[in-house]
Amino acid sequence: MTTAGDTAGRPPAALRTEALEQLLTERGLIDPAALDGIITEYETNVGPLNGAKVVAKAWTDPEYRRRLLEDGTAAIKELGFSGPQGEHIVVVENTATTHHVVVCTLCSCYPWPVLGLPPSWYKDPAYRSRVVREPRAVLSEMGLELDDDVQITVHDSTSEVRWLVLPERPPGTEHLSEEELVPLVTRDSMVGVAKAEAP
Repeated sequence: MTTAGDTAGRPPAALRTEALEQLLTERGLIDPAALDGIITEYETNVGPLNGAKVVAKAWTDPEYRRRLLEDGTAAIKELGFSGPQGEHIVVVENTATTHHVVVCTLCSCYPWPVLGLPPSWYKDPAYRSRVVREPRAVLSEMGLELDDDVQITVHDSTSEVRWLVLPERPPGTEHLSEEELVPLVTRDSMVGVAKAEAP
């Protein structure tokens, strides 16, 4: 049984999740070990590293980049990344003059096979409502300053279509191999709230 001391400082969502898991376990509807396995799979094997591999390949292979922008789902599947929440992924490319950012205004639709579990800020109602109305201000608050002449396009993910941003390749990385580029690609750069990291 949970006591008041156990809950101090814990977010309400975490407490509700724990209570729901306990209830479902007691009724025999879920197996905690299976649930832990799913969480581990998405935290370690499925996640931003998959997306980073997709981006690094697109940066180094023009033909793959073309296929990725034409049919994101098929090109991503070429690298072995598919599954629930990744049935239809559209890829858009950031350039020096155009910047794309992704949001899900209704809930938290997100391309799990290439980005893993969505971060808490992505699900936050403030981000979901404000990035549509004032994307430049929200990006600035998140640490991304864009020039005034850069056009910002906001893409709304849904259960039918999920979006992935192909970030700009950082300058000075022309000599790096595909494998060396992977660590420069962050989850946030593939959502469009940051740029890929410089080496």
